Amino acid sequence: MSQPPRKPGHSALRKGRASLAGGIYLITAGTIGRARVFDDFPVACIAARCFEDSTVLGSNRMLAWVLMPDHVHWVLRLGIGEQLAASVGRLKSASSRRVNFCLGRQGALWTPAFHDHALRREDDLRAIARYVVANPLRAVVRRVGDYPFWNAIWL
Repeated sequence: MSQPPRKPGHSALRKGRASLAGGIYLITAGTIGRARVFDDFPVACIAARCFEDSTVLGSNRMLAWVLMPDHVHWVLRLGIGEQLAASVGRLKSASSRRVNFCLGRQGALWTPAFHDHALRREDDLRAIARYVVANPLRAVVRRVGDYPFWNAIWL
């Protein structure tokens, strides 16, 4: 009797993932169970501060980000010697620790996996950043200015 084929799962997402110094990546990470953790304003503030913390970013540069109630989008330029998975891990770990401390809880906040898309030179970086920060318009608010949890270096 043959075994059913195994689903590759999250490990398949990592195959072929490259970390190119100076490369720009659009990254999406979700909360466990799509829990709307960041509907809570103080909790969202705590997480958002991590996305621009130089001790968390290392030599990376955050170009744009938006924190939604149950996920985050980052546009990140990798620094010299930085690895994509480790950089995303630091962002998720730091925000998890700080949010958990605030809520008096323990455990995972983010799903173990994340989605990334390496941007090419010909991609319109500003258009991608506009798309990222406009995410709340599709789900939360009528005007981007009414939503506090985003930033972009072009402002």
